[in-house]
Amino acid sequence: MSNGDWSPQSWRERPAAQDVVYPDKEHLSRVISKVRNLPPLVTPSEIERLRHQLAQVQRNEAFLLHAGDCAESFDACTHENISNKLGLILSFSLILIWGARLPIVRIGRIAGQYAKPRSSPTEKIGDREVPSFRGDNVNGLDPDDRTPNPDRLLSAYFHSTTTLNHIRGLLGSGFASLHYPRDWSLAYVRSPALRAEFERITDGLTDSLGFTRTIGYGSDSSYEQGGRKGALDEVDFYTSHEGLMLDYEEALTRKFAVPTSIVPSLKNVTETTSSGKPAAYYNTSAHFLWIGDRTRQLNGAHVEYFRGIRNPIGVKVGPSMKPDELVELLDIVNPDKESGRVTLITRYGASKIDLHLASHIAAVQLAGHPVVWICDPMHGNTLTSSSGLKTRNFGTIISELTSCIRIHSECNSRLGGVSLEFTGELNEEGFSVTECVGGSMELSEEELGLRYQSFCDPRLNFEQSLDVAFLVSNYFKNQRLGLEHKDLLYAELGGRLATQ
Repeated sequence: MSNGDWSPQSWRERPAAQDVVYPDKEHLSRVISKVRNLPPLVTPSEIERLRHQLAQVQRNEAFLLHAGDCAESFDACTHENISNKLGLILSFSLILIWGARLPIVRIGRIAGQYAKPRSSPTEKIGDREVPSFRGDNVNGLDPDDRTPNPDRLLSAYFHSTTTLNHIRGLLGSGFASLHYPRDWSLAYVRSPALRAEFERITDGLTDSLGFTRTIGYGSDSSYEQGGRKGALDEVDFYTSHEGLMLDYEEALTRKFAVPTSIVPSLKNVTETTSSGKPAAYYNTSAHFLWIGDRTRQLNGAHVEYFRGIRNPIGVKVGPSMKPDELVELLDIVNPDKESGRVTLITRYGASKIDLHLASHIAAVQLAGHPVVWICDPMHGNTLTSSSGLKTRNFGTIISELTSCIRIHSECNSRLGGVSLEFTGELNEEGFSVTECVGGSMELSEEELGLRYQSFCDPRLNFEQSLDVAFLVSNYFKNQRLGLEHKDLLYAELGGRLATQ
């Protein structure tokens, strides 16, 4: 990987979009110095394993699920919220595996997604115009707490650490065991149709596991016996966030020796450790980071920072991205055209995808850049309800996803994954949030205010998320079985067709 004159600090010589202005620079410097000396959250070996798995997605040997909250909050760092979110991701991926018969690479928007870009530096709250809320690691949601506070970056680190520690504890204790998939979500599914669909999968899984035990392969869950983890009990799970706060990202960028298994495949190595071993700069705040649609300027600070880290990275691609600009960006962040390095996250909106996606695919194919293509059908489809709440329509989300699959097929390409904003969050009565309209629960605009809990973008709730999972799973099942009309995503849910 050739970095040229790159360093973790070289981004400071470039203009930084979405920059946060701190009134006390010395306070910021003290906090960043503290973060710089704290332990890493993730390891080079984990990061390299994800790069390897993303290369498999690129080769159509796996499918990527990138999902979680639009923006995490410090207050949502609880056992219930973390376990419900993880359970939803596991349930979604199980449904995909059942239909596609492909391994699922799971990347959560979790343990660090505390900052959000904004289109305006200020917003109107009542009769007051105040600085925009930029996420819990910048300022507070309360209109009287909008001054950027560097101490929030330190809080973000420790909330990320706590979240990641709990995820690892859950996964290390059998939470992901295929012996008990109903524990992840079935208790929260109120739709009879969805419950029946999920039960069909879990019954089939139970039957398959029983068969393997009969022929002597596998046994009851090793956790019940106090034994070691087995292949049916564990999964890989990775964390991600938008790399927006570059002071923070720089502080958690560390030079480490590249794992021995990776060294033979490295190109143009310029860094070494004190002992002479090949080394690279890893961002240790998360396994996977992405550049947003508002911060992807070719001469900007974010692109400059991202080009030098060893982590696999994502790039949001929207309607304003020109095909030649996309290729030039790829030339900068992946000059050696390494597999598993770049994931392109397309987010056009259902009404614009036909105008842009095919030309982007063609430009990348012509340039010979290896990428993973995934669809974000959320961000281009946000609207405001009559009551003033931001929302998204389930049918429009499915429309963009359907178009994305169709266009990839027409362009001799393949959709490698989905990026969704969803939540397993429940209120005290055990009900899912009401932020997006439609889905099998037929949530109406009038019902949005019942349990609208997002302080940022609207998220699919538990049942709507499983609706999407079954639609995508059925598409890949039909494709795998060679059925006609395999380019359509519509699938039977509860005895009716999912409609737009």
